[in-house]
Amino acid sequence: MSPTVTIEIPREILHATRMTPEEIRCELALHLFQQGKISFGKAREMARMNTWTFQQLLGSRGISVHYDLQDYEEDLTTLKELGRR
Repeated sequence: MSPTVTIEIPREILHATRMTPEEIRCELALHLFQQGKISFGKAREMARMNTWTFQQLLGSRGISVHYDLQDYEEDLTTLKELGRR
């Protein structure tokens, strides 16, 4: 797995949103995916969800799955990095 970067979120933000850090990470993953900034696989990985759960979450939010050749290739790369292909 690649190195990570830590983002500091003030406690006031967590309190104001009534969200956990995990929920904020998931929301960020959803937003980045919806904006086309990251692939389905990377968003799912960032949200720490399996494929089925992430697809259900997208559906519940009315976010369409835009999966193209680049996404497929990125997912293959991720699988290779994880030793699953």
